[in-house]
Amino acid sequence: MFEREILKEMRQWKMSEQHKPLVLRGARQVGKTTVVNEFSKEFSTFLSFNLDREEDRALFDRVLPFGDFVNTLFAMKQKRLDASPALIFIDEIQNSPRAISLLRYFKEERPDLYVISAGSLLENVVDLSASFPVGRVEYMALRPCSFLEFISALGQENMSYFIDNPESSIAVHESMMSLFNQYVIVGGMPEAVSKYADNHDIMVLNGIYETLLLGYKDDVEKYVKNGKLNDIVKFLIEKCWAFAGQTVKLGGFGDSDYRAKEVGEAFRLLQKAMLLELVYPTTSTSVPALGEMKRMPKLVMLDTGLTNYSAGIRRDLIGATDILDVWRGHIAEQAVAQELLTLNNKVSQKRCFWVKGRDEAEVDFVWTYNSRLFPIEVKNGRNSHLRSLHSFIEAAPIKTGVRVWSGPFSVDDVQTVLKKKPFRLINLPFYLVGNLEKILDKYSLD
Repeated sequence: MFEREILKEMRQWKMSEQHKPLVLRGARQVGKTTVVNEFSKEFSTFLSFNLDREEDRALFDRVLPFGDFVNTLFAMKQKRLDASPALIFIDEIQNSPRAISLLRYFKEERPDLYVISAGSLLENVVDLSASFPVGRVEYMALRPCSFLEFISALGQENMSYFIDNPESSIAVHESMMSLFNQYVIVGGMPEAVSKYADNHDIMVLNGIYETLLLGYKDDVEKYVKNGKLNDIVKFLIEKCWAFAGQTVKLGGFGDSDYRAKEVGEAFRLLQKAMLLELVYPTTSTSVPALGEMKRMPKLVMLDTGLTNYSAGIRRDLIGATDILDVWRGHIAEQAVAQELLTLNNKVSQKRCFWVKGRDEAEVDFVWTYNSRLFPIEVKNGRNSHLRSLHSFIEAAPIKTGVRVWSGPFSVDDVQTVLKKKPFRLINLPFYLVGNLEKILDKYSLD
């Protein structure tokens, strides 16, 4: 077991006097149950219920006064009610609407108890805004392992020093890039990371990826009742990996006959399940970065390992010296997008890219930080070739841009091509993306 970064935030939740029941969100098999079991070691009492089990579900569906219900929970697990602190974990909570409604009473009547709920398809089958007790629960997102967690699992914790100290990373750049390339190949699904850490054999991960993909398809059978929608969602689960990191057209997606409206509805279901994100463009150069929903989105998948396996590009990656040369750079964009989401555990965090009006200028990502919108280009080459980034800087009220590349960390003070506007270009090797915000704190001119 390697420690997940989310545990730090969960400990802060525990220490808060105003804590509310926590809804842990994330795709199937990103490690929600494992994280909660690890966190439970920091409590005197731990009660775990899985509402996939009929016995546990029947317990939560019983109509009892809330005080009697809590007493019954402890009695069922043969735990003392007065042993504190106590953590109650309700897994697969989407199977019981009554269990969902009970979360509010833990906040109102038993704030001394710590409650965490989760569910592999929770986001897909429950309209959170309508069904969850608004204002009486809080949310936290668990995603695939970050690069920092990956190197920890591999026993390379000492390398985290160079992530925290980018100036020193130049001395170990080749080693860090080698580790990051391994991360891109393996991905961040915890079971795959653990297996790879044990034997460093890529091929033994095939069974894990296949099981995960079959599990996602099985979830569709279980929860999507509309026959045609069921077919479209399963079609997307099978085909969409091959479009990761690319701008896509919804109508006729994957050479299908499906209409844009149908494909859009299916994609939204998969977004709720946190298997992917449709990243929409913005034309704004300052906050807020509002996505233009009528334009073609960029498709970003859950995980690079699953993407490589499903799209059949793993062999190209294994032999590559630069991931920017593989798959026309799409897997590099997918990897950067995946790392950007690890910067925090906010469920609401979205990614965005920038376009300039109707011309061809496009910046791969823009990131909101400290009330500023920072452009991020994923590209090698000389500074003058970053024309889209230069175009953004010229139109923006900022003087800092970020280029993610395969080269070592550096900071250049340069000028834009047309207007000669001075700005600072932070050249960020892939393995430092997870430290982006701290690097902006130190090196940004804004």
